Amino acid sequence: MAESGARVVLAEDDVLLREGLASLLAGAGFDIVGRYGTLTELMAHVLRLRPDLVIVDIRMPPTHTTEGLDAAHTIRQELPDTAILVLSGHVQVEQATELLSGGQRMGYLLKDRVSDVEDFLSTLDRIIKGASVVDPALVQELLAAHRVEDPLQPLSPREREVLALMAEGLSNAGIAHRLWLAEGTIEKHVRSILTKLGIAEAAESHRRVLAVLTFLSNN
Repeated sequence: MAESGARVVLAEDDVLLREGLASLLAGAGFDIVGRYGTLTELMAHVLRLRPDLVIVDIRMPPTHTTEGLDAAHTIRQELPDTAILVLSGHVQVEQATELLSGGQRMGYLLKDRVSDVEDFLSTLDRIIKGASVVDPALVQELLAAHRVEDPLQPLSPREREVLALMAEGLSNAGIAHRLWLAEGTIEKHVRSILTKLGIAEAAESHRRVLAVLTFLSNN
């Protein structure tokens, strides 16, 4: 169940999906404070509502291209504490990378991921709590790609595995559970990853985002 009845705004032009999401989230304890079918409607109300989370389709009327992505950037500038999840029908690496460059509390998921209700709700909670989450399908596509010059080459196979799970938005505890390792072991791997990637000392959460962006850009 959602903690403290997180306030959510939905922006999706597909009525069935929008209302289905609203019903699902309301049943899980979220407070649906707005639901809109166009970008114009969303932007007319979201700054006033100041929700905890905005879920927006990447393609919205009138052009059905990148309206949702544009809205996400505007909302992040105006409401930096609001979490944002962009839903997409297809894996689009460039758009996902651009979205995650916005920092914490950002997510990019394929629409079919909603069908796994427990995982979807867990993902929403992680984003609200500060995680940056990438759809596992995008992570797998990146892992399957290859570049001659690989900045990730210094990483061991296990460190690459840990970084891939970081890209899915998992915490150290979540990664430890997934890999059947001690959380302390994961913490050591994360420190090693940040060092090998040359990511300077900063807030731990910000360093993790930079590591994930390096992963997305170079796999």
